[in-house]
Amino acid sequence: CRVGAIAPVDVFVEPGPTGCDPGQTQWFQALNIATKIARGQIEILSRVHIVPAGEKVSPSAASLCEKLGIRPFTYGLSCSVVYDNGTCFDPAVLDLSEDDLIEKFQTGVKAVASLCLALGFPT
Repeated sequence: CRVGAIAPVDVFVEPGPTGCDPGQTQWFQALNIATKIARGQIEILSRVHIVPAGEKVSPSAASLCEKLGIRPFTYGLSCSVVYDNGTCFDPAVLDLSEDDLIEKFQTGVKAVASLCLALGFPT
């Protein structure tokens, strides 16, 4: 989480151990997060919604994400057009399943077998 970034999804902190030492309980209390001390570390008691989707990440939410090692956002590229030899295609042409590939391979094998039989050259 970066401060000021727009959250593409809702960000939650799940209940459970945080790995933070008990000396940091005041920090969690300042964020209105219910905690308890268990086995020498701070444990969050309930699920906390820290950043709603579509809103800017606050400095406190960003520091909480950093402290707990939460990386809720992913970034990447999306293909909008496929360009090949001067022709543009819809990206759906790249969506081939394993069954599609097997079918295309079998079609090619049948074509080769038919050509061999027509030429009288058994394989």
